Amino acid sequence: MKQIKTILLGIFLCLPFFAFAKEAAVNEADYSITIFYNDTAAPGDAVFVRMKFSQQGKKNKVSKEEFSSTTGRLELSLDGKVLRYADFYVIEDAKSKNSLTLLAGIPLSSWWTEGTDFKLTAKYNLYGKKQYELDLPFSLVHKDFVSETIELDARNTSIKTDTSTTRMTQIDRLNEILYTINTAGVYQTESYTPPTTATRRTSFFADRRVYQYTNGKSSTSLHYGIDYGIPKGSDVRACAKGKVVLAESRVSTGWSVVIEHLPGLYSLYYHMDELKVKEGDMVNEGDLIGLSGMTGLATGPHLHWEMRLNGEAVSPDFFTTDFTFAAQDK
Repeated sequence: MKQIKTILLGIFLCLPFFAFAKEAAVNEADYSITIFYNDTAAPGDAVFVRMKFSQQGKKNKVSKEEFSSTTGRLELSLDGKVLRYADFYVIEDAKSKNSLTLLAGIPLSSWWTEGTDFKLTAKYNLYGKKQYELDLPFSLVHKDFVSETIELDARNTSIKTDTSTTRMTQIDRLNEILYTINTAGVYQTESYTPPTTATRRTSFFADRRVYQYTNGKSSTSLHYGIDYGIPKGSDVRACAKGKVVLAESRVSTGWSVVIEHLPGLYSLYYHMDELKVKEGDMVNEGDLIGLSGMTGLATGPHLHWEMRLNGEAVSPDFFTTDFTFAAQDK
């Protein structure tokens, strides 16, 4: 087990609480590692770890190819069992053979509670050879979630209970996209921006919902994103640079767009009235991607904004912070 030195670095906002960004360092004779990560998070947020490898000294330097073969894995464990893991991917491969920056993120279930003794471990294979492990102090803080009952009319009841082949195929296709991790898909590592300038939220991330149907039955589920109460026809803009990987009309979510931003990280925009992009398009942060509406399962005009990390819904507010520590690693 490598010895690391941790330094209290600074503060970034991770709603609804302030969390401290941690810096950890490993110094060896022939290389050093600077690590940035969030040592606290709320249920439904994520933990990201940025590892910058640097060669030092002249005695044991290796080639750029060998240095770039360094890989790693981030693991979150409880009572010796790995609950979540994610492989590190390269976000900055400098022209110099002396520097390599890796990033990994793990989604945290909104059902987890604070006080649980999680263990965060960064593993890395230096030069693709010997494996090392770093234990990083991490804890979960308390967060309250909204509970609500939504009464659906006949149209929305029909959508929510639809078991048609069309709807099931759409769900399967979306899940296939959201669980895809394309290590070459590194488009934006700086903090993201909300897709609308509106601030009125009609629903929040991870609301505990009961849907009441017109036939007297009901079902329960989580709300996976944030709903903005905006008029039909309002601008909807990309929260960050990325590639459009889905742009179509869906039974449940109406006119929808999904954008890939980082390996395993996607933003989703639902219930729009009109799309301004198509699958395969590249977009920049702030580009117009559609106009809001109330298509699909909707009780009124609004925009649903969602973020998925490794297939799991994560609070969109988390990504409006410096979640990759790009500003810290300057």
